[in-house]
Amino acid sequence: MNAVSPPVAGVVSMTGFARAGETLDTLAWTWEIKSVNARGLDVRLRLPPGLDQLEPPVRERVGRACARGTVSIALDLKRGRAASAFRVNEPALAGLLALQAALGPRVDQAPPRLETLLGVRGLIEEIDADMPAIDDAARPALLASFDRALEAFATARRGEGGRLAAVVAGHVDAIARLTEEAAQLAALQPEAIAARLKRQVASLLEEQRAQLPPERLAAEVALIASRADVAEELDRLRAHVAAARELLSDGGAIGRKLDFLAQEFNREANTLTSKSADIEVTRCGLALKNAIDQLREQVQNIE
Repeated sequence: MNAVSPPVAGVVSMTGFARAGETLDTLAWTWEIKSVNARGLDVRLRLPPGLDQLEPPVRERVGRACARGTVSIALDLKRGRAASAFRVNEPALAGLLALQAALGPRVDQAPPRLETLLGVRGLIEEIDADMPAIDDAARPALLASFDRALEAFATARRGEGGRLAAVVAGHVDAIARLTEEAAQLAALQPEAIAARLKRQVASLLEEQRAQLPPERLAAEVALIASRADVAEELDRLRAHVAAARELLSDGGAIGRKLDFLAQEFNREANTLTSKSADIEVTRCGLALKNAIDQLREQVQNIE
């Protein structure tokens, strides 16, 4: 039972980050995806005005890629500077030409030159680049680039998950080792348990200063024996170690199952420590609890 955990496969972290950008004609955009730990899946989406129709397919894609985590998605969309468009302020131009005509011979009546018009403030206007128009061709391109960002995001989460799984496997190995150390301690061997049981029964009889009824003595002996025997706790610890190693080997969305196992590990370690009448067993139980706490801390990051 004290074997080393097998190589991990397919474990995913709940933390990740990715960014992908693209341009199409007059548009330029960047998708940014990041996530942190959460009990379930919480998708937070920020889209520019007029692109609400992208929300359902984006949420559907994230739901297929992620099982847990708070996933924040933002789309930055703007018109490229090289594609800026300009327009003439027609009312201003008409007013300028009317003023030229009204001045008559006092000014040159030749049509104004372009460089002159460009110098007139407010006559030539740049079309607002902050609110670019989105046509039907741009929407598939936006979703295609989001798919690329989502794949990079999933790759980042898998990479972090692999590193996390190696750490978790190390903690499981430490728990397995400490469990076997506890089993080998002299205080847990049958001879030591029997000797301690005899002392406790003798003490019980001496305190009563009289012969106890057989049924009462049998009940007291059974109670003392049950408190001294930790074989069940050790067996359950070994079973939990095997279950944790199997989960790590299978991979996938195993975070909640590992968290449950960590709670079970802790329950057995508490019972083992509470039953201990030997300082070495107590120390082993405390070391177990420390390893279990470290395991549970890392498990919180796994999907």
